[in-house]
Amino acid sequence: MPGQDFTGPVKRSMMIAGHATSISLEPIFWDALREAAEAENLPLNALVARIDAERIQAPRPANLGSAIRVWLYHRRPN
Repeated sequence: MPGQDFTGPVKRSMMIAGHATSISLEPIFWDALREAAEAENLPLNALVARIDAERIQAPRPANLGSAIRVWLYHRRPN
């Protein structure tokens, strides 16, 4: 796609539920996640903690980076 940024994953550390964790996402997903947190008036780590809590309820939980990408995909406008 024209103008598409195909930059590889960027690893960031954050605290989730009192635990330090590293998450690797492509910059486009970090941007979308930041926008989603702002739209929900939440700190970024609070939104990630919520996604993580939903993720671990799944019968076969994906890794956190994958769960974030899927959450963002389902959140996108139709």
